[in-house]
Amino acid sequence: MQGVLGAFRELDAAVSAIEALKETRLGAIRVFTPTPRHELEEAIGPPPSPVRRFTLIGGLLGVSFGYWIAIWVSDYWPLVVGGKPIASWVPYTIFGFEVMVLIGGLSTVVGLLINARIPRLTMMVGYDPRFSHGEYGVWVECPPEKVRTAETLLRENGAVEVRRER
Repeated sequence: MQGVLGAFRELDAAVSAIEALKETRLGAIRVFTPTPRHELEEAIGPPPSPVRRFTLIGGLLGVSFGYWIAIWVSDYWPLVVGGKPIASWVPYTIFGFEVMVLIGGLSTVVGLLINARIPRLTMMVGYDPRFSHGEYGVWVECPPEKVRTAETLLRENGAVEVRRER
């Protein structure tokens, strides 16, 4: 993976660089920032998070398991009360909801860890420790023939340092 890294001291300069890089469509853009900033998120325009699928699937599995276990237990150890059905969905809704929340929450955490690639065993390409201390980094993945274009765009938009990364 080859690309160009630009270091910025100002947030507005980093945002304008991201917008210029997106217009030229050089490649994938990654941003390093000391704190989450909505300006950078709006400039990148990320797709919807895939973690929500983990939550949905976990919730559906949880509610299914909650109902199933309650019905199984009532059929295995029946408690006959005044001619009412032994397995009825109405009283088991609370148990189904609780198991849905439990499994859905746990699957959300698992989905977050998987999609964030935690634990990360190798350093991320383009990361510099100063991006944790107040500066902003913009890394763009691009083919070798477009590296000069990316360097020029980053410098024109206020990068204090531009370097090639592998």
